[in-house]
Amino acid sequence: MHSAHSRAEDEIGAFQLPPSVREYRDLARRIVREELMPLEREFLASPNHAYGLPPTVNIRSVFDKKTADRLEGVARDSGLFNVLVPEAFGGPGLSLLAQVVLEEEFNYSPVPFPYASVPNILYECRGDQIERFLKPVVSGEWTTAFAQTEPGAGSDPGGMMTTRATRDGDGWLLNGTKMWISNAGDCELVMVQAVTDSEKRQRGGITMFLVRRDNPGMKVEVPGIATWLGPRASQHIIHFDNCRVPDSDVLGEVGKGFVLGQQWLTIHDRLMRGPYALGKMQRALDMSTEWAKQRRTFGKPIAERQAIQWKLVDMFVDIQALRSMTYEMAARADAGEDVRAEAALIKMTSTEWGARCLDHAIQIHGAMGESLELPLTLFYRVLRHAQIGGGTSEIQRVLIARKLLA
Repeated sequence: MHSAHSRAEDEIGAFQLPPSVREYRDLARRIVREELMPLEREFLASPNHAYGLPPTVNIRSVFDKKTADRLEGVARDSGLFNVLVPEAFGGPGLSLLAQVVLEEEFNYSPVPFPYASVPNILYECRGDQIERFLKPVVSGEWTTAFAQTEPGAGSDPGGMMTTRATRDGDGWLLNGTKMWISNAGDCELVMVQAVTDSEKRQRGGITMFLVRRDNPGMKVEVPGIATWLGPRASQHIIHFDNCRVPDSDVLGEVGKGFVLGQQWLTIHDRLMRGPYALGKMQRALDMSTEWAKQRRTFGKPIAERQAIQWKLVDMFVDIQALRSMTYEMAARADAGEDVRAEAALIKMTSTEWGARCLDHAIQIHGAMGESLELPLTLFYRVLRHAQIGGGTSEIQRVLIARKLLA
């Protein structure tokens, strides 16, 4: 049940986009529909897809090598594999606004679009770190995990973090436990935050370390933690037991790791939640309008019933409002503004409105909406989860209130 993508955003907001961005968007849109959507039932029926895996890992977990190679080949040949990479490392160096537009297209289907998933803070690599860590991620050879959250330090990671790094000659020894770490079981590189000054903590006392997955001092619990987000667990507990990391594998400056983590969260886990939700919301609206026109009850299509029309309108309003806010905040970030509070606004609204939108879609579809052959329940689960992961909606409200109250 694949409907044509509504072109409503073209009339309402796309006039703000440069022609080059529209070209990228249209290319991504075509590939998603021609290459990914025909594979959705196979993807959704697989016991191997999982939330939190990078796209390249996810497709290779589900599809045979021939199919996975073909999809990645299409992405590379089209130039979209490295489309979110800066120009200095082989990408087009697109603005954040352009990246937001593309991410929405990538998230229209549950089948992941294979592209290089590079955390923005990894571009802080210096010297030989670029060859050893950054370039393998840019090429798609490696994937990463971000290890901040701990069993007792979710919403207050800086104040409650217990993982520590102590000096050991020309390096550090890491000890502690991280929890709910996406992709830790499949990645090659883990970006780990650890306390290096117990007094300063998030104000100059937390450092970011680049830890190879094969480091003998780091143990990832496999299988991961089972959740409702997918048939395969991809959230993991990591234990550090005198895990030795040399000085050369510190990312950024000693004591500045919490700042780097906030940079990652601001863009990748807050602002980019906007297009992550928008793609799913737009797909849900497109599916719902098509279903409403063809589903008949008591002799006429349910599209003629006001109860259904109002749900569709509510979905449309949420999408347009969220898209407008997301575009604006991305453009402001491109202009160099501090958008931490604005990113929190996108995180909060995209996850709450997104779950509401998918709830409407499932209700409109009735029993069919609960079918695991359709992407609606998966979309709902991951958007509902996003109100918790990466900072709860309550924490986002705290961040927004801080700005309002100066």
